[in-house]
Amino acid sequence: MLALAISVILLSTGCSGSPKKADPQVKKPEDKIQIGITFDTFVVERWLRDRDVFVSTAEKNGAEVNVQNANGSVDDQIAQIRYFIQKKMDVIVIVAVDGEKLLSVVKSAKDAGIKVIAYDRLIMNADVDLYISFDNEEVGRLMAQSLVDNLPDGGNIFEICGPTSDNNVLMVDKGFQEVISQSKLKVVHQEYCDGWVAEQAFDAVNRGLAETTDVNGVMCGNDDLASQAFRALAESRLANQVFLVGQDADLAACQRIVEGTQLMTVYKPVANLAKEAAAFAVLLADGGTPEVPDTINDGTYDVPYESLDPVAVTRENIDKVIIDSGFHLREDVYLNVKQ
Repeated sequence: MLALAISVILLSTGCSGSPKKADPQVKKPEDKIQIGITFDTFVVERWLRDRDVFVSTAEKNGAEVNVQNANGSVDDQIAQIRYFIQKKMDVIVIVAVDGEKLLSVVKSAKDAGIKVIAYDRLIMNADVDLYISFDNEEVGRLMAQSLVDNLPDGGNIFEICGPTSDNNVLMVDKGFQEVISQSKLKVVHQEYCDGWVAEQAFDAVNRGLAETTDVNGVMCGNDDLASQAFRALAESRLANQVFLVGQDADLAACQRIVEGTQLMTVYKPVANLAKEAAAFAVLLADGGTPEVPDTINDGTYDVPYESLDPVAVTRENIDKVIIDSGFHLREDVYLNVKQ
């Protein structure tokens, strides 16, 4: 009986003490920040990198991320955003399939009290809480300057762009034309590839070659398009004679650069972009306001704009920029080149 009494006293003493305070930095699973992110597509190599870095960064900051892939369909993307609204996400991040067609569903999200980030591509007239991307006009200037520096005066250029529904395409072209207009180079053929469908670049280059084979350079909206432009040039036995430029630093493009069949690509440190976007998403979910230096007009509103710098990559600096940074492995870049 004495032992039993002592046990009861000890248990009672343990239960009557002050409860421990919960660590304010640790949230219960049901209290975690909820972020929904919808991508245009995963066909383009770079978006897989963006996804992985964004998710890992957000999770390290205590958030849960629901990733959706629209597979190039604006209707599917709208449905995904509506799903995020229904799930009461704290923040929705959008890599827009078509920046002109998301106004209504973005308004619905904002009316529901959900913060919206336009990732890499501006959503027009939507008054998003943040637009984060690279300096796309500078991307165009870098591509143009590379051609100006390497093509003969009076040389002819084909310009194979992405879709006009992507505002970045217009910004890249603005920067490109800014430099080309100050040179003696001439754009003799220009086309836009709907939905960033790479195979359209193959047909576009062939249509240009049907008009003239007197071409010295081809500007491509990204390296995926450049792969198909290269195929068209190769079939016409022009691959080693025409200077090809693109952007995104895809592995195939980097391989062509060291092989001598692509002049340059524009490297965009997407890991930095994804990390910053994830951090901003968590900040917005916590009620904070991103402190960014710039704004950009979306057609109606001036929205906060975070702009990262792109880098021109050529044979001269590819080791330092691409390999030393870990973006691609040396053995992969130089796969087809004897060292």
